[in-house]
Amino acid sequence: MEPETISGEIEFRVRYAETDQMGFVHHANYLVYFEMGRVELLRARGLSYRDLEEAGYLLVVVKARIRYVKPARYDDLLRLRTTVTRATAARIDHHYELYRGDELLAEGDTTLACVDRNGNVQRIPEVLR
Repeated sequence: MEPETISGEIEFRVRYAETDQMGFVHHANYLVYFEMGRVELLRARGLSYRDLEEAGYLLVVVKARIRYVKPARYDDLLRLRTTVTRATAARIDHHYELYRGDELLAEGDTTLACVDRNGNVQRIPEVLR
């Protein structure tokens, strides 16, 4: 039997403060968008980062990759698809696709490790696996 694919989508508008002088979304904001996707994907499964952190589980980005295809601009309505591509005992890999309509603007991947408050790697809680 195939494992369940965990995926979700969010929509949001580009805010003026997220753009540079050329009117394009600044490259660093794509990582913020990816975080929004992860947070909402978790929330859709009935969990929150806050609850995990209060329980002593911290998910930290240990690797990030972004491929920029076309620029996003102020006031664009964007759609972000976030998919869990792999989960192990101590890490979660996500893939992201950012669209304006049907047009792919960027795609990327992150790896998150589960650590305790001292930065020691720990097992991801069962509720996330």
